[in-house]
Amino acid sequence: MPLPTAARTTAQELIAFIDASPSPWHAVASIEQRLQAHGFSRLEEGERWQLAAGGRYYAVRGGASLIAFVLGSLPLAASGFRIVGAHTDSPGLRLKPRPALAADGLLRLGVEVYGGPILATFTDRDLSLAGRVVLRTAAGAETRLLRFERPLLRLPNLAIHMNREVNEQGLKLNKQTELPLILGLLGKEEDAEARVRTLLADAVQGAAADLLSWELAVHDVQPGCLWGADLEFVASRQLDNLASCHAAIAALTATQAPAATCVAALFDHEEVGSESAAGAGGSFIGDVLARIGLQTGLDDEDRRRALARSFFVSADMAHAYNPNFPAAYEPEHKVRVNGGPVIKTNASQRYSTQAETAARFMGLCEQAGVPCQQYAHRSDLGCGSTIGPIVAAGLGIASVDVGAPMWAMHSARESAGVHDHAWMIAALAAAFAS
Repeated sequence: MPLPTAARTTAQELIAFIDASPSPWHAVASIEQRLQAHGFSRLEEGERWQLAAGGRYYAVRGGASLIAFVLGSLPLAASGFRIVGAHTDSPGLRLKPRPALAADGLLRLGVEVYGGPILATFTDRDLSLAGRVVLRTAAGAETRLLRFERPLLRLPNLAIHMNREVNEQGLKLNKQTELPLILGLLGKEEDAEARVRTLLADAVQGAAADLLSWELAVHDVQPGCLWGADLEFVASRQLDNLASCHAAIAALTATQAPAATCVAALFDHEEVGSESAAGAGGSFIGDVLARIGLQTGLDDEDRRRALARSFFVSADMAHAYNPNFPAAYEPEHKVRVNGGPVIKTNASQRYSTQAETAARFMGLCEQAGVPCQQYAHRSDLGCGSTIGPIVAAGLGIASVDVGAPMWAMHSARESAGVHDHAWMIAALAAAFAS
């Protein structure tokens, strides 16, 4: 399949964004830089907002959730909101508050499982830490981003000579005893906890005694890349769901003078249920929309009219057909990589798509000159969910669940299509312009 230069450039921009965003907090910091470069101003939730007609703004909650918006030219009550939602977090491993484990001359770090990663894919990879730490300073507690770019940790596999059935039974790891990550050698008299604290404090130019707390994710340091005979595929960590975040922000920043007010809402904690102050199940999106309404003069009646005229696109990644495992897929819903954005449907409302909203998104893809596909999960397999049903239920607005097709979802290294990412941006831009 011929690969247009523009699509390859967009895919390389996606790779650069993911490489710079090894944690949800880094992802939001990367997005902030892009928004500011496109004329968006930051709003603080604890301050009074003053919004100008046609203004471009964003707010951050919890460091890892961000909502950006562009005020439209039409009255909200008449046009409603055009909202694209995604999530900044990815499944993986998170460092415990007291992680140092000293035994057998080795220093290991204890981790918790975050969400539903394919744990076996984290073995024998170049792993490191990224996230945020809180330090005591003269001015009070200060949060700083932390990132080790070099390989720091490893989860060595057990040799096949001690696990003869691994190729038949698969690699199974006990989450408590077999996931601690090797950090280094440890001297007999060395204090393991002090060494870890010093390592983290040095990385943010602080003192170990001032290190109060942290939220740190384990990430693969291998950069993303294009691959395939024609470089038509993308390989990277955290495609689920940083690819959708990138697409949403790319579409929003390209939106100029829209008729309807356009919103990109990126939430933390989707992989663990979204029930948090910064998650899709919290008040963040409702609070921002309400404040926009107040600033534009909506009373309660008009606020409800605006929501009734709104449209929400929940953008998360979709399961592409893997020809090595045909029995895992619904026979008539084989989604293809580089086949276009996917409309996801589930009768039990694990996805928020309805017949009318599916048709609406099909129309947007047609307007954008983009192919689209439809996905349904096998009826005898449990189906994952997204922020779509949560936001749709909380706001009472029409919603559709879509995503770019990908392989190896929740692996330490995932794959997707170069064409699909460019097409997703075009489809979301059409949604903002609708």
